[in-house]
Amino acid sequence: MKKKIPDASGIAGWRKSSYSNGEGAACIEVADGHPGLVPVRDSKAPQGPALLFPTDGWSAFVAAVKRGEFRA
Repeated sequence: MKKKIPDASGIAGWRKSSYSNGEGAACIEVADGHPGLVPVRDSKAPQGPALLFPTDGWSAFVAAVKRGEFRA
């Protein structure tokens, strides 16, 4: 289950996804150092909201992306 936090600007340690392209489109950022949770936000709207995912759910999602399960 994801949780939404209203302002992501106070979360430290944001890094851009390695799957983001260099043109600034369709980029997400994740923040490390939050036990049990992975904050995720849109890199084009860093002051906007972030979603919080349980670590195990985020890990499963990343593994599925790496396996190519979401390719069109």
